[in-house]
Amino acid sequence: MTVRVRFAPSPTGYLHIGGVRTALFNYLFARHNKGRFILRIEDTDRSRSTEESINAIIEGMKWLGLDWDEGPFRQTDRLNIYKEYAEKLLSDEKAYYCYCTPEELEQRRKEALAKGAVPKYDGRCRELKNPPKDIKPAIRFKTPKEGQIIVDDLIKGKVVFDNIQLDDLIIMRSDGIPTYNFTVVVDDAEMKITHVIRGDDHLNNTPRQINIYNALGYPIPKFGHLPMILGSDKTRLSKRHGATSVMAYKEMGYLPEAMINYLVRLGWSYKDQEIFSLEELIEKFSLESVGKAAAVFNPEKLLWLNSHYINVGDPSRLAMLLMPFLINEGIVKSEADVDITYLAKAVTSLKERNRTLVELANSARYFLTDDIKWDEKAVQKFLTPENKLILKELIERLKKVEPFNHTEIEKSFNELKDEKGLKLGQIAQPVRVAITGCTVSPGIFEVIEIIGKERIVKRVEKAIGI
Repeated sequence: MTVRVRFAPSPTGYLHIGGVRTALFNYLFARHNKGRFILRIEDTDRSRSTEESINAIIEGMKWLGLDWDEGPFRQTDRLNIYKEYAEKLLSDEKAYYCYCTPEELEQRRKEALAKGAVPKYDGRCRELKNPPKDIKPAIRFKTPKEGQIIVDDLIKGKVVFDNIQLDDLIIMRSDGIPTYNFTVVVDDAEMKITHVIRGDDHLNNTPRQINIYNALGYPIPKFGHLPMILGSDKTRLSKRHGATSVMAYKEMGYLPEAMINYLVRLGWSYKDQEIFSLEELIEKFSLESVGKAAAVFNPEKLLWLNSHYINVGDPSRLAMLLMPFLINEGIVKSEADVDITYLAKAVTSLKERNRTLVELANSARYFLTDDIKWDEKAVQKFLTPENKLILKELIERLKKVEPFNHTEIEKSFNELKDEKGLKLGQIAQPVRVAITGCTVSPGIFEVIEIIGKERIVKRVEKAIGI
């Protein structure tokens, strides 16, 4: 048997963190088992589904590198297929027309609640002999009135549902649009899905869907329901806990590998290991290692992982990823203004100190522009008349340094330090303020070498007023 799984989001908004984790677990399960990963867009809710949301889902999946093998399929392209299956159930007397209006159904729901009863459909159209002529009917599925549905859930274990608790759900609305529980079964059956891995908010839908599988005569896939992702206050993850859209994290300067690594650890573990490459995840992933308890989203842990991936990242790749942030922060006007090889050198010196690409972009400002904005307090403390004289003498020495590299630059500093009887910091810190505008930077010799002799001399001269 070839493992076939799917990620089937509804395009009614952005791609949510919880949805991404579901997609990731399906993707890893498919890749680990050398199976197929299918992307299906469940867009039959026409009042809420948008093209913008569909594009956001696809963009998010591509950013994360979760490449699919088949799709993306769209349910709105398959409406005739659902109609055929509904008609088959009608002809097999496993479904029936329902003429109850929404107003009547709502009134009965209120009456049931008032009596303390379960507000489910009372089945009055199930054996209707004389249907009204002037009402366009919906189609309801005939749910078995006896027996149980037993779900051997791959994560939660055995879960039992009594059919008597289930009502006859609508599978086709009166306007001809199919409903979620029906389309899911038809799609999963036709696409030969072997494992349905999804959030546990869908667990109560499972017995309804299994009954439809049985009625259509299709094999039932194995189900695995993932625990919820909660915020720090142990409530369902929402905007009040921070960003919940995966693309918002891209815009905040997070790397896709950090997001993948973090999300996989929300509910899955492998020994005490924290950091995984995608190749390692594919090798080690199994549903047996997914926990039953809800996972808590921790932004600080995600930020820590992101800083790790920036720190160990390839400078050339980081430099390319940095370009949109440099433009957005107004540091450069376009990619044409930046030499990527030069930027990669700057990134090499900066990446250890920065946690996001936004931070990295702002830290790189003094490498990319000579329009330095000096910190006033730093200027008052370090660019004193005495220090300006030292800096003037230093730049005369730097003008003569050949080759202009870390070793020779450091040598010039040390010679001046020894001659003046100073400590290195008494020269390095005024220079740092003069060329970066601030008191914190990577190693001063490294910064000077990267920026280059001509620009360094001009900056120091400007800072000391020459």
